[in-house]
Amino acid sequence: MRADVRSLLDAYPRIYFACHRRHVRDPQTARVLSAHQASILDHLDAVEPTSLNDLAAHMGVTASTMSLAVDRLQRAGYVVRERNAVDRRRLELRLTDDGVRIRSANSVLDPDLVVRLLDELSAVERRQALAGLALLARAADASRRTVAEARRRATGA
Repeated sequence: MRADVRSLLDAYPRIYFACHRRHVRDPQTARVLSAHQASILDHLDAVEPTSLNDLAAHMGVTASTMSLAVDRLQRAGYVVRERNAVDRRRLELRLTDDGVRIRSANSVLDPDLVVRLLDELSAVERRQALAGLALLARAADASRRTVAEARRRATGA
């Protein structure tokens, strides 16, 4: 495996566990969601659908386990399930307006913990780290667009 890939795979979990929230609160209803439920919402979009099977595979759980978690989020009004127009067997997930609100209002990362992490760096290191993260975010956006376009071509949509 390439050294840069290994380095990213090693660093990301350490950063995540240092800064992630254990629970997320809906600012409108005060309902508390687990970090796992919030993570599911973070992987979904209001426009671009994600298949239940793809989401389950990505998050390392079975489709039935993911289905149970999505059931709870759907009952709470955060997720909608729809059948794919081309392949009716394919179940697709999208965020509702309430799901978007929760995802937007709550970061998976706790701002206070992020501040504590950044305070461990010098000013120069902080600028370098943030510049690197901005580059990775830009690459992530481009990668998601590429994957979405390939998915659209494959389904003929």
